[in-house]
Amino acid sequence: MSSQDNSGIPVSHAPSNTNYKLLELPSELLELLESDNPPVLTLTSSPTAALLKSPDKTYSLRQKNTSNALILLSPALPDPETSTPGEPTGLIAIATVHETIELVPETGGAKAPATIARGKWHERFAKGR
Repeated sequence: MSSQDNSGIPVSHAPSNTNYKLLELPSELLELLESDNPPVLTLTSSPTAALLKSPDKTYSLRQKNTSNALILLSPALPDPETSTPGEPTGLIAIATVHETIELVPETGGAKAPATIARGKWHERFAKGR
């Protein structure tokens, strides 16, 4: 039997007033941004979506809802009177994110599928309630 104290990690909930959006980057864009000479990216609008433009590609920004919430955690600041300096005292849940922003490569004159994907299921679901 272990003699170590296994009291766990204290977690508290203290949401901040900051709104967070998580951006899911395609691997080729991530590699480009992590390179020695990262390019300048620009954000523009179109009639159907916001567009993120790199020197050689354009991406459409799409919001994706998730049934599994993502919880953003921050280390708890130690209390100088009760804890040893430098010793972690726990975690604080600062935000819960229910949607992410996905980047979809744009093709020629393709229209955003957001309006098409929404309609029928939501209409049928609402009628049944």
